[in-house]
Amino acid sequence: MSPAMPLLTPDRIAVVIPALNEALRIRDVVQGVLRYCPNVILVDDGSDDGTVEAVVDLPIVVLRHPSRLGKGAALRDGFAEALRRGHAGVLTMDGDGQHAAADIPRLLSTGNRYPGWIVIGARLRNRDRQPLHRRLANAFGDWGIAWGTGYQVADSQSGQRLYPADVCRLACAGIPGEHFVFEAQVLMSAAQALGTRCVSVPIAARYNDVHGAPQFRASHFRPLRDLWRITSHIVLQCLRRGGLVRVHRSIRAHPAVIDDPDMHPAEATSADALR
Repeated sequence: MSPAMPLLTPDRIAVVIPALNEALRIRDVVQGVLRYCPNVILVDDGSDDGTVEAVVDLPIVVLRHPSRLGKGAALRDGFAEALRRGHAGVLTMDGDGQHAAADIPRLLSTGNRYPGWIVIGARLRNRDRQPLHRRLANAFGDWGIAWGTGYQVADSQSGQRLYPADVCRLACAGIPGEHFVFEAQVLMSAAQALGTRCVSVPIAARYNDVHGAPQFRASHFRPLRDLWRITSHIVLQCLRRGGLVRVHRSIRAHPAVIDDPDMHPAEATSADALR
């Protein structure tokens, strides 16, 4: 591995957790992450339920928004803090318990197999546990994202991602899009400005464990509203750029890359072969 692309280890990355009213689960989430990574940055987006108070005694960095600014602003601030502290990458997780901290080593392993790529924890395992409307929404979202990146992505809506530092810097440089649109825009801007690809690591869909249980809050993501925001944002950009035939050909030529370092290491395609 070249000196410009250092090995990603738990002490060289930060886990950024955007949180809005996550008092019910945030302590368990943070404690789980600390078992795998010592650097946790919690960005509280104007919570009023005691989210910060639930983790005040834990060895983490807490950034607070006095009022709600949206997930995009929370991620942007978390990226900036991680870069300020010299981290080589940022792994993002939601604060509601949907993502398992135990998957962090798997994402790091794939990140080192595909240096410079964005790694997505794709909810491909136990997909029958994912509500049908969610599966349809994710499929539609993946179709839209492909038009913005020029390649196919498996589970482009997942919030569990590993971003290299250069992508974090780009995200902090004023790319358009707020709220959930921001996560889509990061993938598109990285593809267009840096030539960055995405690789997906299969993780378990945990909807019934989280959003299907009464003791957990409902998801902040609203499929109809937020997918409309994301899709319309992408369509407008595609129309402005033009070259739709060229983009369509690129999408067909670049299927989603899926890497499972636990189950099928011998079957994974090398990053060099895909460049």
